Amino acid sequence: MDVNTKQLLREILNELKQIDYIRPEDIPGIDLYMDQITTFMDSQLAASKRHENDKILTKTMINNYAKNDLLPPPNRKKYSKEHVLTLIFIYYFKTILSISDIQGILNPITDKYFGGRDAGYSLEDIYKEVFGLEHQETRSIMKDLARKFGTAMETFPDASEEDADLLRTFSFICMLSYDVYVKKTIIEKLIDHTQEKKNSTAGKSQS
Repeated sequence: MDVNTKQLLREILNELKQIDYIRPEDIPGIDLYMDQITTFMDSQLAASKRHENDKILTKTMINNYAKNDLLPPPNRKKYSKEHVLTLIFIYYFKTILSISDIQGILNPITDKYFGGRDAGYSLEDIYKEVFGLEHQETRSIMKDLARKFGTAMETFPDASEEDADLLRTFSFICMLSYDVYVKKTIIEKLIDHTQEKKNSTAGKSQS
C-alpha cells in the first residue's frame, strides 16, 4: 500500500469519525415552525453533506413526507420534538429505501408511540436506545472498512501503476456496493415480513 493510498484510507476513516447523530437534548424543547426545522437540521447534520450546497431538509421534502403519511401533521403549523426525531429517522432511511419501505418501518412506530400514545415507551426513548449504539457500530464499521480497503488494494497485482489505482478503487467501490446490496436486501425482507405479519393479524381480527 503506497503513501497516497494510506493517506486516502486515513481521510476516509477521519470522515467517518466526524459523522454524528443529533442528541435528543440538542433538539429544542419548544415547537418549531418549518423554517426553524430546516435550519436546525441543516446545521446539525452538516458533516453528512456530500457537497457544501446540499440541503439536508427542505420545505418540499417535509410536505411530501406529510402527504405520504410518513410524518404526523403539525399542530397549528408547528412541529414538536417528536416531529424532529421522526424526520431524523427519515433522513437516514431515505438514502437507501423507497418511500413505501420507509412507511413500512416508521408507521408502526409513529402510530403506536408518537405523542405518548403508549405508556411503555416514548418516541424519544426509542430514538435514544437506537442511536445509543452509534459509537459502538462506528468502530465496527471502521474496522470492516479498513479490512475491505486492504483487500481491494491487493487486487490486480500485475497492473501498471496508473491502471492499478483505477482498478483497485473500482474493486473497493464494488466491495462496498455489495455490502450495501446485501444489507438492503435483508432490510427489505424484514419489512415484508413485518407487513405480512400485520396483514395476517388484521385478517384474523376481522374474521
